[in-house]
Amino acid sequence: MRNFDFAPLYRSTVGFDQIANLMDRVLTNDAPQPTYPPYNIEKMGDDAYRISIAVAGFSEADLSVEVREKSLIVAARKADEDSQKTYLHRGIATRAFERRFHLADHVQVTGAFHADGMLHIDLERQVPEALKPRQIQIANTAGTTKKDVVDAKAVN
Repeated sequence: MRNFDFAPLYRSTVGFDQIANLMDRVLTNDAPQPTYPPYNIEKMGDDAYRISIAVAGFSEADLSVEVREKSLIVAARKADEDSQKTYLHRGIATRAFERRFHLADHVQVTGAFHADGMLHIDLERQVPEALKPRQIQIANTAGTTKKDVVDAKAVN
């Protein structure tokens, strides 16, 4: 159940709609989140991250990694080759899935690789130079003279 009304926020702010939409989306997700496939999100450095997803039974051809509208979408679809097999016990799930991760501004996917039943997706925050903080040099004006002031020794 949701107790927050974001209408006043929309009426009195400009440009903060992404934050309000994110908060609204998080608060309205009362449905249980899917747990398949399991995944980890690691912080590899100050601006580097890695998402590792357990994809046992899937090959590279079965997996799809796509970035669309600030979302990372990982999907898998296994070809239906199990219809000819008879299982006595089936404990390895190879069912199709789609997992979405919402990316912050300036977060880019830098690569993905599949090894040992794990899909690893590397991400990096790449802040443009214009948005990075910069140090402003303070000039020392004690030894300089103004242009409009004439030196008395030069006139005499």
